[in-house]
This record gives sequence, structure tokens and C-alpha cells, in this order.
Amino acid sequence: MIVKEEFLSKLRRYFGLNLYEVKIWTALLSRGVSTAGELSDIANVPRSRSYDVLESLEKKGFVIMKLGKPIKYVAVAPNEVVERVKKNMKEDAEEKITRLETMKSTEVIGELNTLHTQGIELVEPTELSGSLRGRHNLYNHLELTIRGAEETVTLMTTTQGLIRKVDSLKPTFEKLKKRGVKIRIAAPITKECRNAVKDLSEVADVRHVDKISARFCVVDSKELIFMVLDDKEVHPTYDVGIWVNTPFFASALDGLFDLAWKELKPALQIVKVQ
Repeated sequence: MIVKEEFLSKLRRYFGLNLYEVKIWTALLSRGVSTAGELSDIANVPRSRSYDVLESLEKKGFVIMKLGKPIKYVAVAPNEVVERVKKNMKEDAEEKITRLETMKSTEVIGELNTLHTQGIELVEPTELSGSLRGRHNLYNHLELTIRGAEETVTLMTTTQGLIRKVDSLKPTFEKLKKRGVKIRIAAPITKECRNAVKDLSEVADVRHVDKISARFCVVDSKELIFMVLDDKEVHPTYDVGIWVNTPFFASALDGLFDLAWKELKPALQIVKVQ
């Protein structure tokens, strides 16, 4: 049996299996019922490993072992396997979340916070900066930084960036609004982002900008995150941002933003005209 490497790679990624497991599983699927020895030959997996691999697949719900001699294995229908894997992943994720939540009330988190606090005290202010690669990491750090805002959050983004922020940041914005944090967002407003404007206007002051193209966030005039690439021209995986804890530069950028802000039209007005 010949199975393309690309197909095996997809199976490994989707189901979380190793190479021997996907080889044995696909071999069994092609036969329906087979012995470990037969599967070893078909899948080109060492016989010494085939029994361990089949035992692992059995525990994960991919195969069923038949009673009798010689021992044979039956392939579970792929649709059923998907449901079993989903269930196992969900249970595993819930267990890990519970474990982490429980840790919050233990001395472990206290010791970690102490280590972090003491470490930060030893760091030079110029070293409180970092590079963020990939849009997923970027938004994780952006959400973390914004979550700690006490007074102001200033955001400038693109049309697509505005749409993305509804899903990723609106819940955080809602919590900040309840705490009295002032949130300002500037972006090019088009028909494409009409719904995003309506959603974000519930928690922030959103205005239209068409002469400036930039992506950055300033929190409390102290911390700054700016994206160095145009999101229209870069794949999300290769997006890059810079985080800097620099009150001097952040407050200066906030001041420049204030000057432009006064001339910007409210986004809801632009949306009504379109």
C-alpha cells in the first residue's frame, strides 16, 4: 500500500498521531481487519514496534482488538474516530484548564509572581521590550497589555484590523469601559467594516482616518505596541509587532494622536452616509 507523505502529514496534524501510528492506521483502514504482522509489512513499520503502536491506537479509539488467535485488529470507521478524538481532546483540555485554575489558589502562583516581580526590578527600563511574531502572538500580547489599562487605550488600525478587533478584543473593551477606561480607535471606515463600527462604538470612541496608515496601540501613555508591516501585504503567520515599555515615547505618540484625533469624524457618521 502506498500512501502519499503529504496525506500522512495531514493525518498527523489533524489527529495528533506519530508517523508509525498513521502508517499502521491507514494500512488497517485499507484492510478492515488484519494482524500486527500483516500491518507491519504493509505499512513498512518494524515488527518490534507494531504491537506498541496498535496498543496506542486502541487506547485512542482508532482500532478494536479482536479476541482469538492470532490476534487481529479491526479499524474503527473514520467518522467515529473523529468524534472520539474530539471528545478526548475536549476532556483533556477541560482537565488542563481545571488544573490551571486550581493552581491560582496555591503557593505555586505566588512563588512565580515573586520571581517575576523581583526579576523586573533588576531589569533596565530599556530592556522592557520585545518582538512579537505571528498575528496570533501579537493579539495575545495586545489583549494582555490592554487588559491592564487604568486610564486610556489608544488604537490606530486598518479596516481589516478593525474587523478583527471585534472578535478578539471587544470582551476586554467591555470590562475596561466598566472600569472607566477611555478607549479611542482610529481606522479607515468603509462599508466592509460597518458592522464592526457599530459593535465597537458600544465600548469605544471610533473615528474615521484616511490620510494616515498605521497600526499601533498605546496604553496609559506608558506601553506601546506597533506593527511594522502592512496587514494587506503580509500573511498572518509572518506579521511582526514590537512591544516597548517606554513612557517617554508612548506619551509623545499619544500627544501626536491627540492632534489628529480632533480633526477626525465619528465613524458612525461615516457609516450612515455610506
